[in-house]
Amino acid sequence: MGSPAVSRLAVDDLPSASIADQVALIARKNLASQAIAIDEGTVYPDELLRRLGDVGAWGSHQPLNGAADLRCAIQSIAVLGEVCGATAFMAWCQTTLVWYAANSSNPTLAAKFADKFATGQVLGGTGLSNPMKSFFGIEKLKLKGRKVDGGYVVKGALPWVSNLGADHFFGTIFEREDETGPVMFLADCSNPAITLQPCKPFLAMDGTGTYGVQFRDVFVPDELILADPAAPFVKKIRAGFILLQAGMALGLIKDCIQIMDEVDAPLGHVNRYLPQQPIQFRELHSEFEKETMALACDPYNADESYWRRVIALRLRLGDASVAAAHAAMLHCGARGYLKSHRAQRRLREAYFVAIVTPATKQLRKMLAGD
Repeated sequence: MGSPAVSRLAVDDLPSASIADQVALIARKNLASQAIAIDEGTVYPDELLRRLGDVGAWGSHQPLNGAADLRCAIQSIAVLGEVCGATAFMAWCQTTLVWYAANSSNPTLAAKFADKFATGQVLGGTGLSNPMKSFFGIEKLKLKGRKVDGGYVVKGALPWVSNLGADHFFGTIFEREDETGPVMFLADCSNPAITLQPCKPFLAMDGTGTYGVQFRDVFVPDELILADPAAPFVKKIRAGFILLQAGMALGLIKDCIQIMDEVDAPLGHVNRYLPQQPIQFRELHSEFEKETMALACDPYNADESYWRRVIALRLRLGDASVAAAHAAMLHCGARGYLKSHRAQRRLREAYFVAIVTPATKQLRKMLAGD
């Protein structure tokens, strides 16, 4: 596997570029040896995630003076994604959790949790798959809450939430029973009224700490409310939520190019007849990286044209991930069909990039304005 390397084109002007370099070093020295075990679901790399927090991987995108820059965070996710798509996904979960806490208008919550999440002292994820679908008319909110003294009582169940453990947190949304309007909050997995249920085996991503989560009349104190009402807050953080996913795709595509390059010497004489070649994906990767970095400088941009560029980029990244992994498999031929070869893992991971919320079909619906 090629060594992950930070693109100089994208980060030359970033003062925190050394963070992504350190993440790349950890990916090469520590993550590479665990990638198969993570893929098989025998390892959840919580120690690795905390170490990445130590070098700043989860905190570079926190807002400062009303502005935020996601570029280094995306680069860090990308270099992890060159080695392991599952870990890149967990990195997205963690950076998104930081994004929620750092943007919350609840000063008590922000003061208590933002730095703990950003340093990796506390790990966690994002339970916005169902809410993001609900906001675009695909599903109804699965959690319900009622107001009580000092907070809310929440009940319901979410089928899949990732990067979780008994001491983890995640952000999600419930619908108020007493009046119209959703509320966003932090769920504390150590709460005895919250149950984490193991999921059936996935095609990939079994080592990502993914569980079904049941809420049985969970008391959520006011200090864990991220936003009430949730809608304006979601509009503020939605571009960051989606743009941070770009790192998963950029890293995966880059390694698929590397896979094709690795088999060029023995198989290039016949692979040249395949319709998709590494040079095409290099050009695509470069184009995507430039667009991602441009959009990542301004995640609070409220202009509708900016939002549509974010959605369109995310759609193209999902499509390109599947195309690159498909091409890598064809370039490898039978050797890529072996379970021991990472080409088949990359293909499975690529489909995840295309179906994780917002999935390809939801993105197309969003662009259509339906």
